[in-house]
Amino acid sequence: MTKNRSIADINEKIEKGEANIYTAEEFKKLIKKGDTPSFDDVDVVTCGTCGVMSGTAAILNFIISEPGEFIRASEVYLNGVPAYAGPCPNEWLGSVDVILHGTAHSIDDEKYGGGFLLKDILEGKEIDVRIESADGKTIKNTITIEDITRGQIVGARMAFKNYTAFTNPNNEPVSSIFAATPLEGNLRGLTFSGCGDLNPLQNDIPHNVIKEGSKVLINGAQGYVLGDGTRSSAEKPNLMLSADLIKMDPYYIGGFKTGQGGEIYDTVAIPIPVLNEEIYNNLLITDEMVDIPVADIKGRHLPLDETNYAELWGEYDLRPQYNREKCSKCDNCIVEEICPTNAFKNERLNLAYCYGCGMCVSHCPNDAFDMNIGSVDLNINGNDVNIPIICRQSDRLRGNKLSLKLKKMIESKEFKL
Repeated sequence: MTKNRSIADINEKIEKGEANIYTAEEFKKLIKKGDTPSFDDVDVVTCGTCGVMSGTAAILNFIISEPGEFIRASEVYLNGVPAYAGPCPNEWLGSVDVILHGTAHSIDDEKYGGGFLLKDILEGKEIDVRIESADGKTIKNTITIEDITRGQIVGARMAFKNYTAFTNPNNEPVSSIFAATPLEGNLRGLTFSGCGDLNPLQNDIPHNVIKEGSKVLINGAQGYVLGDGTRSSAEKPNLMLSADLIKMDPYYIGGFKTGQGGEIYDTVAIPIPVLNEEIYNNLLITDEMVDIPVADIKGRHLPLDETNYAELWGEYDLRPQYNREKCSKCDNCIVEEICPTNAFKNERLNLAYCYGCGMCVSHCPNDAFDMNIGSVDLNINGNDVNIPIICRQSDRLRGNKLSLKLKKMIESKEFKL
């Protein structure tokens, strides 16, 4: 007999403090130990992912001057990052509506972009604003988060289920958004994205639970699924999501430097209520069952071979350790220059900013950073090769942390299914 339960049934158990709620990490560890909870013993699994999510945009309104000082904004720059004025003209009001792309780059610094700007806003830093008005005036001022009357994140394409890993079989380095620096040729490194068996969409095939209107956490703020994301398909689904920017935790969002300039990362957590056996069975997927193609970074859609997330994540470290005694205090520190999230500065590793990408380990000439980031065995053009992983563009630690936060919010009744 098929087993079923309703959202109301689960909510009633939550109210009574009797619900069995697991994070995806907790649930998968039990599966791998051979101690899988039965259908009757699991009510909700909270899944999470963190990665570079290029489709992120922010809609902001803020006051920049006294009313009557300029007619309306035609160009807007925040810390040098261009934002699109409008759609509302706010004529003579001194306030501005803008749409800011997470992938927009500062006109002064290609490495600083929308992701870094949004993190700076959420951390309460002062932001330099320059307005070029339709009546030929230049308005300059500074704002903080307190001056933003409304801020909303809209992710056009977030929480991808599937990704592609990349390597470079060519002779010359290739600059790409899929690597933190130009990816060296001759198969010297591999870069990948995706949180594997922790990813919400990987645990809900085919969208039995995660639907339009579903509640989610985006960077720590409660939000909603607006529907399928752009370029979403049955084979490669992603989501369009939205939440209040002002309520977000800056730990979960930020900039990520790539070979093509600044990008943006986000963290998403989604609860999977276990309503029936099909939903339960879909949750039993583990990393070794989740395949990921490996492609030529210049070809993008030309797979060279295939691996899986167990090979990419394995039991590898999620964060580096910095050994100050090995640091030579180089005049031009390569790690400080290339660290995608600016976590290493002035001979200090800020773990709150660290993304666990592994770039410091693969580039420091003095081996001052220790982290087992792994390698992968592939067969490319008939040759067996072992390629070191040099850059992760997803962060399991943040994904796990937001999943745990969501679990606690459900248990404390802050987040209702």
